[in-house]
Amino acid sequence: MKNSLQLKLVLILVILTLSVMCVVGTVLVNSTTDFYHEDFTKQIQTVFDDSDFQAIVRGSASSVNTADDLYRKISLYASQLGIDTYRNFYVLDAGGGFLAGTNTDLGQSLAKSANLLAAMNGETGARVSAAYPYMDYAWPVSEGDGYIIYIKDTKEEIRDLVWVMVVIIIETLFVGLIIALILSVFLAKTITNPIENITYGASKIAAGDFSYQLPVKSSDEIGTLTRTFNNMAGVLKDTLEDIDRERNKLKTTLLYLSDGVTAFDREGVLIHINKAALAMLGQDWRESESTFGEVFAALPEADFEKVRQTENFTTLFEIGQKKLRVNFAPFDASPAEGDSAQMAGGVVAIIHDVTEEQRLEQSRRDFIANVSHELRTPLANIKGYTETVLDTPDLTGEERERFLSVVTGEADRMARIVKDLLVLSRLDSNKMDLHFVPFSMEASLRKVYEAMLIDARKHAVELTLEIDHSVSEVVGDCERIEQVLVNIISNAVKYTPEGGAVRVEAEQSADAVFVKVTDNGIGIPKEDLPHVFERFYRVDKARSRAAGGTGLGLAIAKEMVEAHGGSIDIKSRLGEGTEVFLTFPVLQRMI
Repeated sequence: MKNSLQLKLVLILVILTLSVMCVVGTVLVNSTTDFYHEDFTKQIQTVFDDSDFQAIVRGSASSVNTADDLYRKISLYASQLGIDTYRNFYVLDAGGGFLAGTNTDLGQSLAKSANLLAAMNGETGARVSAAYPYMDYAWPVSEGDGYIIYIKDTKEEIRDLVWVMVVIIIETLFVGLIIALILSVFLAKTITNPIENITYGASKIAAGDFSYQLPVKSSDEIGTLTRTFNNMAGVLKDTLEDIDRERNKLKTTLLYLSDGVTAFDREGVLIHINKAALAMLGQDWRESESTFGEVFAALPEADFEKVRQTENFTTLFEIGQKKLRVNFAPFDASPAEGDSAQMAGGVVAIIHDVTEEQRLEQSRRDFIANVSHELRTPLANIKGYTETVLDTPDLTGEERERFLSVVTGEADRMARIVKDLLVLSRLDSNKMDLHFVPFSMEASLRKVYEAMLIDARKHAVELTLEIDHSVSEVVGDCERIEQVLVNIISNAVKYTPEGGAVRVEAEQSADAVFVKVTDNGIGIPKEDLPHVFERFYRVDKARSRAAGGTGLGLAIAKEMVEAHGGSIDIKSRLGEGTEVFLTFPVLQRMI
């Protein structure tokens, strides 16, 4: 009963009755008080504004015995001024001192009110206020040493009348409250009884009993509501059955989607996650146990409240080696029958694995940018030197030959870039024409060593070769393997200062041949090591280009070695040198 609708209706009507009676009482009291104030001022002012009264009073003021004479003259108007036990008049001197009056005791102790002070200054004091405990009126008879006629009402008559009115209002209020209480209880019963029936019917439906029908006892709005409720129960039963079927279809569909799907209720608790999302996120997240913040801990910017208030929120993040794109979408749906979590105002997250997509896109962008950059420089040089030869007919033969040599060199450089790109393209598409045959790794190493020895001496670099006697044949494309070895040794010689040394070593284990190329050259900075096998990557871009490099050599070497089932690795320290490790499987075709 404490929080029931009946009690609220009763309280509303009781409070309404109290409010109305208080307002009415306040208006009556204020109106009565205002009427008395206005009547007092009007009654006094009517007499004092009369010309005969003024002539009589002012004539008395100028004669001998003026105070007594004034008193007798004014007494003639006592009834018109309303003089009684509550209202008295006094004759005062110009300083407000008592001279004569209808109540000598009160006249001896008159306070200097605002109206009396106004009369002492030669003005009529006629201000009446509800805040004052009395009403008064002060009228100066004449200026200078004249007299003041002062009328004062104690308001006792008003207070007696107001108290009578208050008593009547309280008695009326008491009767009104009893009537309001009886009517409010009756009205509350009339409204709440049908509501209680509907509430009982709703509880039956909530429990799954859709066959329960409410009794219709009237044809008014309550009866219409009852009939509508009965009809709603049948419609709701059919709708929930349809929703349940569709939900089962949806859950089955989401379960086997290739994209990850997660859903969170309005409190951020996980209410659904499919197999794809579990695989992408890499943890066994539990429905109704995990939260949004736990599942997407790697996304500090994806605050749950922010996501709920954003129409479409998309972001990228990484988990291990995976790059995932997640699209958050808020939804607003009521929970279906049997759902334990409240879904209204929740969030759905669709997760896409874009690792390969981003890698390919980045590779494509890098390839286009690097090829454009690498081809632009030699093309600019060719164009510049050719235009110089064409525009300068008086060039000497030596100058013309030097310019054309530069053009030829740049053309050769472009040809090498295109050739290397063609090799990489074929390796990427597995269309590289490799001829796998058994060949001697020792013989290939010695052949490459002899070919590179001249280049090493040209750079004043000591080149040595050490081959363990156990190195045997391997299966692969001899020409391509030798191309890789030339590339690695050439780089070592190229980036080793004069007086340095490059050492080539080879040995064999049970199933692989190991080749190590060591130099004491300039080395590679630590931050560049992870990128040395990337296409067009140069540690020292200016020096590499000046040395004729394309930035594709190590990339080709890595893919060529891996095409043979081997591996390549680099260790280096800046200023101390570099070690390149090559591994080739023995007597196995690994492609």
